[in-house]
Amino acid sequence: MDSVCDPYEIRPGVPSVEVYRRLRTGAGLSDKSAEAAAVALPNTWYGVVVHHRGVPVGMGRVVGDGGTAFQVVDMCVLPEHQGQGLGKQIMAALVAELDRRAPATAYVSLIADGPARFLYGKFGFADVAGHGSVGMYRTA
Repeated sequence: MDSVCDPYEIRPGVPSVEVYRRLRTGAGLSDKSAEAAAVALPNTWYGVVVHHRGVPVGMGRVVGDGGTAFQVVDMCVLPEHQGQGLGKQIMAALVAELDRRAPATAYVSLIADGPARFLYGKFGFADVAGHGSVGMYRTA
């Protein structure tokens, strides 16, 4: 997506706290406090931001310990930019970096909301229930 004619550009990095919160809520994800985002974003193992004519419209991050466990988080594209293959481009960038830098024995997980599971399946992610595992969560 680096063509001169292509209005979209995927750049490595993380958005500002303000942009992070705008992208999350604009894409229908839950809001995170500015304080929480300010702590979290610098701890990103790898992230990308999608820009449309210079304006951030999507993102994805990988967080983790750098050796044994990684999680894909904050995958989102603003609704008016969906259907352009941007989610696939974000995942491709994240998975390429995982393939390049993460140890082969690392466990990479994510939470798939709704039909996003079909996108993630294209990148080798499988339902944990089929392997005798159950995904669980809690909030602080």
